[in-house]
Amino acid sequence: MEDDVVSREKQVIYPEEGVDIPLEKIHPDTLRNMVAEFVTREGADLGDSGYSLDDKIAQVLKQLHDNRAKVVYDLKSESWNIIVCR
Repeated sequence: MEDDVVSREKQVIYPEEGVDIPLEKIHPDTLRNMVAEFVTREGADLGDSGYSLDDKIAQVLKQLHDNRAKVVYDLKSESWNIIVCR
C-alpha cells in the first residue's frame, strides 16, 4: 500500500485560513521544490520510512494530482502548506 506522506505530516492546530492554489498555476519545477521542502520540514515523521527523498516527492505529487491533497496559501501566516483534502 502506498505510504500517505501528506496525512503523516504533523496536523496544524489551527485551521488554515487561506486560498487553494491550483496546481496548473504553479510551475512544475517550483511545485517539485515546494514538495521537496514540504517532505523535509523539521518535525515531519519520515526518517525511517524506507523511502528515498525522490520517492516521498513522487508520493506527494501523486496525492496532489489525485486531489487527495492540495496546496493552500495561508493568509494569516503568509505562507503555503500542503494539506489533506477532506
